[in-house]
Amino acid sequence: MTEPRRIRMHKADNVAIVVNDAGLDSGAKFADGLVVRDRVPQGHKIALRDLKDGEAVVRYNVTIGYALRDIPAGSWVHERLLRMPDARPLDDLPKPNFAPRAVEPIERYTFEGYRSADGSVGTRNLLAITQTVQCVAGVARVAVERIRRELLPRFPNVDGVVVLEHGYGCGVAIDAPGAEIPIRTLRNISLNPNFGGEVMVISLGCEKLQPDRLMPAGSFPVPVATERKLDVVVLQDHKHTSFQSMIDSVVQQAIPHLERLNARKRVTVPASELVVGVQCGGSDAFSGVTANPAVGYCTDLLVRAGATVMFSETTEVRDAVDQLTSRAVNGDVAQAIIDEMAWYDQYLKRGSVDRSANTTPGNKEGGLANIVEKAMGSIVKSGSAPISGVVKPGDRLNGQRGLIYAATPASDFICGTLQLAAGMNLHVFTTGRGTPYGLAEAPVIKVATRTELANRWSDLIDVNAGQIADGTKTIEEVGWELFRLMLDVASGRKHTWAEHWQLHNALVLFNPAPVT
Repeated sequence: MTEPRRIRMHKADNVAIVVNDAGLDSGAKFADGLVVRDRVPQGHKIALRDLKDGEAVVRYNVTIGYALRDIPAGSWVHERLLRMPDARPLDDLPKPNFAPRAVEPIERYTFEGYRSADGSVGTRNLLAITQTVQCVAGVARVAVERIRRELLPRFPNVDGVVVLEHGYGCGVAIDAPGAEIPIRTLRNISLNPNFGGEVMVISLGCEKLQPDRLMPAGSFPVPVATERKLDVVVLQDHKHTSFQSMIDSVVQQAIPHLERLNARKRVTVPASELVVGVQCGGSDAFSGVTANPAVGYCTDLLVRAGATVMFSETTEVRDAVDQLTSRAVNGDVAQAIIDEMAWYDQYLKRGSVDRSANTTPGNKEGGLANIVEKAMGSIVKSGSAPISGVVKPGDRLNGQRGLIYAATPASDFICGTLQLAAGMNLHVFTTGRGTPYGLAEAPVIKVATRTELANRWSDLIDVNAGQIADGTKTIEEVGWELFRLMLDVASGRKHTWAEHWQLHNALVLFNPAPVT
């Protein structure tokens, strides 16, 4: 019989989570004498002592809820027994009090990347074809398949061609408040470092989002701007007398872009050129115990190396806002964090929901009682470095380095899309329940929270952080494993499982504006 095991995150916690793969049955007894009263599934909470009606239930040394009735020691503590705390007000938050620590910089680590004319570095060398409207998506897909089949073999240094397909259409209120977010998102994704400054657009012709509004003069980074004009294929152009002529035009106009991309070669660059987005999806109670702490340790390594790391998911850090403002490098950054939280609070209010709508049935089945508990596990992906900047939804990093809060919804696909727009060239995605998430535009390294998931999905998971809960590896060891894997993946020496299987989710734009 397997010995009952549990993990308590802080000495002040009055609950712990069950580690055993199959959970624990009633009557199981821990080494300290605590007896399980109810069957408790893996990852779910067990009361370490008697809890009174109305008493705070504490995990991570944070109140994650209040008991709705007396809960005897050894009982299963689940979401139906808890009242969720109110969201912390955004006034009177802790001021920045981050005392600089003496940490040794990491300077000797490098990777092989693609240096672009504007100075940015890509981890992949891709031709990206932008579209102004969903109407052209079918044509773009057919054209890209032909480019892959007929042209790519002639350009061996080009890793692939991707269509930046999205659901944006003419029904949007294009001048409404918030409507600028999806437009600047599309613009900035087109300028992602993995695309080498090559911008090619397919337009229908009659859409609201005209090419010159998507990519206005001055959009191209210097010095690319001095050499390029916007390359657009307009399907309604009178020269296109057939579907095949549209396809021919896209294929022919791709050739000079492919020629320039093919001339790029991988060169040795410092690890400081990494721009990493971190995210979690299909989270469970182990996310904040294994995978996210390992990512947080790796985040600190990256920041010490001079790299840029973006953490996001507004609703999943909202309940840790006091931790964020206190870690900001100055008052301006702290206020920018507060502003983004306040904007999102109002956005949810307009939809008659609040942050509690975030948690999914899978999150709860995995042991997360509510968004407060989920947030405490999510925030640890950010590590312990000071927060040096904030990026609004759809905006691009503007020379910022270090740890950045990129304000995004928590939706996996919208978050990934917005991090691409910010300039991400490598993505890290943690999961406890499991998801085959991937992006065509940047490599995605997937980290499992549990060994059971890593073994069951051995050809989808890149790093098994479940070894931390098993006791076979430390957070530091998995953090270093992830750091080294990032350099190998960024260099093209290794490919992620998502790349191997070509598992690519669609881009999903965040559009808070009305659709008419």
